[in-house]
Amino acid sequence: MQNYFHKFIIPVMGTGHSIDSPIRVAPYGISSVISMLDDVLMEDIREYYCKKYNLEFAKIAKKEFDGRAKRVTAYLETVKEIVNLKVEEIKNLPFFEENEKTKYFEMLPDDGILKQTYQKLQNLTSKEEREKLAKELTELITPGSIDVNIMVKVDPTKYNKDNSPMSFEFSDAKSALRGYANSSLESSVVFSAGINQSLFAYMTKFKDFYRNEKGEIKKKIIIKVSDFRSALIQGKYMAKKGLEVSEFRIESGLNCGGHAFSAKGSILPVVLKEFAENRNNFKEQFRPFIKNFYEKMGWEFVEKENETEPLITVQGGIGNHGEVERLFEEFKIDQTGWASPFLLVPEATCIDDPTMQLLINATEEDLYLSDVSPLGIPFNNIRNTGSELWTKERIAKGTPGSPCPKKYAVTTKEYTETEICIASRQYQKLKLDEIEASEEFSFEEKQFYSEAAMERTCICAHLGNGALIALGIEDDPKKTPQSICPGPNIAWFDRKYSLKEMVDHIYGRIASLVPEERPHMFAKELTLNVNFFEKKIRNHRFFPFSEKEFKEYKKNIQSGFDYCTELSQKTPFKLENIESVKQMLEELKFKFDYVCIKYENQLEIA
Repeated sequence: MQNYFHKFIIPVMGTGHSIDSPIRVAPYGISSVISMLDDVLMEDIREYYCKKYNLEFAKIAKKEFDGRAKRVTAYLETVKEIVNLKVEEIKNLPFFEENEKTKYFEMLPDDGILKQTYQKLQNLTSKEEREKLAKELTELITPGSIDVNIMVKVDPTKYNKDNSPMSFEFSDAKSALRGYANSSLESSVVFSAGINQSLFAYMTKFKDFYRNEKGEIKKKIIIKVSDFRSALIQGKYMAKKGLEVSEFRIESGLNCGGHAFSAKGSILPVVLKEFAENRNNFKEQFRPFIKNFYEKMGWEFVEKENETEPLITVQGGIGNHGEVERLFEEFKIDQTGWASPFLLVPEATCIDDPTMQLLINATEEDLYLSDVSPLGIPFNNIRNTGSELWTKERIAKGTPGSPCPKKYAVTTKEYTETEICIASRQYQKLKLDEIEASEEFSFEEKQFYSEAAMERTCICAHLGNGALIALGIEDDPKKTPQSICPGPNIAWFDRKYSLKEMVDHIYGRIASLVPEERPHMFAKELTLNVNFFEKKIRNHRFFPFSEKEFKEYKKNIQSGFDYCTELSQKTPFKLENIESVKQMLEELKFKFDYVCIKYENQLEIA
């Protein structure tokens, strides 16, 4: 089962950057998340690790029946087997030496019972007592959870050779879910990027998502949300299927890595405040629906003693221990998620050398919110990646677009009978021809729409290529262009770090790895939202921005200003740069008011 010896987790990063993170960090009790988007990448990585650890490997053919689900299951079983091997190795090591066992315990949070028991061991003088306690501690060594992520909207229908659609359960997300459900893992699945009712309904076919005779759930459900309302909606929908949400994972809409969801200007601290005020009501609202489902199915609903409400965790832009303390103390958060900083920790993530150097040297100007994703969702990016250079080279040669080798992001039937990807060569040629032939667009509009179309690139393959290069599976970065999606926060981390360094930084045990002048995560949150709002206003002639949407953004951002004004008056925790919130407020308010007035004058909005 998932353990909470640590107070942080490593969230999913791309398709490849955290693909083997559990192998790297779970033996130390640290939980991390694998993307289940790219089963072909999983198969390549599985083959690599089977060879490395002398495990049996039988390749699952690309065209094998239910191959996607089988590849997911096989990869997860391999990861679990390797993690268990490494944990046993750690257990067999002695105490009182500089080894991986010592590292396991030294990295634990100082206020945890396990760490305090370990420290007690260090002070014992009786040989008999030391041996007894050492044995007890060894038995308590537990791996971190091997969690998985499904981006629920990436669920394209699959087709037979005659172009007839396959049965619904063979769509990408459902096949990935089935692959996880068929594994022996006891962990959690993280659902991100909204609601997929057919996917959630499909979960009812797998008993591991329900309570057993002991009241335990083998496979737990985590919902990634950006506001309280979405937590209620998704939690209730799940509950009506008898499914229990074990954790709501709040993510900053913009101050994060990967795809960015602006939540219409909702500012993270305001969202956290609403969760803190209402978190004790979830069980009361969800439990009746859950029990009704069990009764309808003729199942016994076994309740355990001291059951708690769903955990509330947060990720996105956290940079130092002072901010962690703010999240724990003021918002009663259960755990924090740290993603982008771990991209600079080779012991935790899988990054190729050229991309690692980009991350190390990145400034705030190098990190930007791009439109490269074929899903049509803003995507956090860094300039001059292999993927960007590859895309520009194809445009320069007059052949924009990708061959689309994996087809995970096929979403449109604009020009075809079956879905294709808007980053594909096929789509971009058709789109560019249509734009050029249009008599409605001005020259400026044609240029704008053409550039927007060609900006989309193949992140399906490119996000996994870095892992293939880093592990030596591919050896030519030019033939395997790499994409990466760090959050803005990585600008303040400027070198490679050891795993222990980063963990000690999170727990505030060493001098901060980021400079004092780094803006507070909430100051950055406000800045990103105001800038995003300004961009939407600036481009509204190309992409309509309704009066209703404008008013919602305006209201939410203003609420963010009000809360951050209140926060800026509070006593900071050690290392917490509250002063930066004060400094940002005046500048951002002026900018925000100017943008609002300009837009209202243009559209004569009262």
